[in-house]
Amino acid sequence: MELEITTQVLLLGVALGAVLGGVSNKTSFCTMGAVSDWVNMGDMRRMRSWFLAISIAIIGIVLLESGSIIDISGGRPPYRSSMLFWPRFLLGGLMFGVGMTLASGCTNKLLVRAGGGNLKTIFTFATVGICAFIMTRTDFYGVVFHSWMAPISFDLATLGIPDQSFGTILGSILGLENPVGTNLYVGFALVAIFLFVIMKSKDFLTSMDQLISGIVIGLLTVVTWYVTAGSMGQEWKEAAEFMEFPPPAVGPQSFTFVNPMSETIVFYTEGLNLDLITFGMCTQFGVMSGSFLYAISTGKFRFEWFANKSDFIRHIIGAVLMGIGGILAMGCTLGQGVTGVSTLAVGSFLALGSIIIGCALTLKVDYYGMVYEDESNFIKALLSSMVDLHMLPERMRKLEAV
Repeated sequence: MELEITTQVLLLGVALGAVLGGVSNKTSFCTMGAVSDWVNMGDMRRMRSWFLAISIAIIGIVLLESGSIIDISGGRPPYRSSMLFWPRFLLGGLMFGVGMTLASGCTNKLLVRAGGGNLKTIFTFATVGICAFIMTRTDFYGVVFHSWMAPISFDLATLGIPDQSFGTILGSILGLENPVGTNLYVGFALVAIFLFVIMKSKDFLTSMDQLISGIVIGLLTVVTWYVTAGSMGQEWKEAAEFMEFPPPAVGPQSFTFVNPMSETIVFYTEGLNLDLITFGMCTQFGVMSGSFLYAISTGKFRFEWFANKSDFIRHIIGAVLMGIGGILAMGCTLGQGVTGVSTLAVGSFLALGSIIIGCALTLKVDYYGMVYEDESNFIKALLSSMVDLHMLPERMRKLEAV
């Protein structure tokens, strides 16, 4: 018996997520870890792996789009919306970057650790989901954020630019007749720069785990876009339009985990209604399952719990920031940092940069706090950290560099 198209797409979401979870566990792919390695040890291998995934995702999407094989217009979330809410990308990215550092990992890492037996993630996952739920299902976002962010944002459509992808903006500035087509050239130019920097490192080229994770995660992002935005995705979308009660969140999308955590809360509060299962929920279940299967098969499954009360509080604060910041930024380190960036959306690059800065600053402040335990305070540590990251001049340093 042939499965309905909705079931096929959802099952593929589980399968693709399972590969992501297994590979992330096996190779220790971790975006927070990538920033930590860079800030604390000067080791760029995991950061290069992350940007290798980004490069492959960009190339895949621009090629598929130029060949009219996929159509990611109307993507979920709306990465290429002409409305450039730059404040939400910057603030949301910073909040998410700080949050994932406090919670010891991004949302993808939470799912991977949950599959590996880390019981901390039950509370962290639930807190992220509840905060994302509040942001998307109540007036909280509108009152606290949208009310002041909207007036200082701007609509690119008023400038004759239909969306916020780099190619479209550059093409419009240059006065090209088909500015959207420049995405292909802009994508290849960016990837050429990324790959030039990535491949300069002999350490990275000899690190098989980092190479594998970058290549596989980049390809998985492309395949997931293809499933939801290619011919199968179109059939899925058309089928939903004729349903009396269409499934939620149907449309072009790839890996993103913050909003699906909110959808999981809805699923549980509505009495485990199977009609409310979304593609994003399936991918996150897949990540946990893939990580679990890898951990069990290799003997690496380990139960973990909070070390103490302060560890619990730190994780919960981090989860709150991730839940709110992830919705503001329209994604996480994968949802914006790979999936969003693959669309060449300007907002995705703003969010990615802000996430990295938020994470790096938090790591630096933590380190200063440990070294100068008796004489440091938050402001001194923050200013010194910003000097270390070349965000402030040296004369503003308050603590000797560590």
